[in-house]
Amino acid sequence: MFGNYLIGLREGLEASLVVCILIAYLVKTDRRDRLAPVWAGIAAAVVLSMTFGAVLQYGSTQLSFEAQEALGGSLSIVAVGLVTWMVFWMRRTARHLKAELHGKLDAALAMGTFALVVTAFLAVGREGLETALFIWTAVQATSDGVRPLVGAILGLLTSVVLGWMFYRGALKINLAKFFTWTGAMLVVVAAGVLAYGVHDLQEAGWIPGLTSQAFDVSSTVPKDSWYGTLLKGVFNFQPDPTVLQVAVWAAYLVPTLFLFLRQSGGSAPRPAPVPAAAEKPAA
Repeated sequence: MFGNYLIGLREGLEASLVVCILIAYLVKTDRRDRLAPVWAGIAAAVVLSMTFGAVLQYGSTQLSFEAQEALGGSLSIVAVGLVTWMVFWMRRTARHLKAELHGKLDAALAMGTFALVVTAFLAVGREGLETALFIWTAVQATSDGVRPLVGAILGLLTSVVLGWMFYRGALKINLAKFFTWTGAMLVVVAAGVLAYGVHDLQEAGWIPGLTSQAFDVSSTVPKDSWYGTLLKGVFNFQPDPTVLQVAVWAAYLVPTLFLFLRQSGGSAPRPAPVPAAAEKPAA
């Protein structure tokens, strides 16, 4: 549940910051009359993301077992790729996000209402689709009833509250540190999702090695025990993985985490200013 909470929090906070920057810029430049198109684009992005998640959930239940496993495994790998790109991109461009969005918004304002809707839709929609895909694959990986989904929803709700507090100027945190450490934890979660995806593809018959177990600690860490459930929910830990699962997990986690932390300086990063969206808007 914690892993899914982290996904919802991290992905949702990125979208919340984007919304804060867009809205605060229009308010500060006395263009409140252009808020409606921006909110329309944001609403459309949210609806699209929810629809995408519903299609994934409902559509997968209509497939055969092998097809479900193939779909789940393939989307898990895609989701890991997207999240990996996202954490590196956010770490590299977080300091310039405000200026980039302001530039796009200025261009959209010059082009008209439809351009504003499209700009807001694209800015939030990308985050929403990534969030829907990764949460769906993470929920499928844990196989723990509704608790993973509840964790993800709580994370998203927390991100909305934090975004609102940023906008009102009631909260200031070191965003550079936040995105560094949550990014590192997401890499660990993604490694588990990747291993789960490989197992799905093995069960679908797309990849060999399903019967070649690396180890089996089921007697020591039962899947239905509280600590087995905790390890599964946080790290997607499997007590009886295949050799290929372990190899893929290590091959992804070690170099990815090393490169991510090296890019971050290997230590606590320098403070980054809170975006202008965190400042209290002018009355």
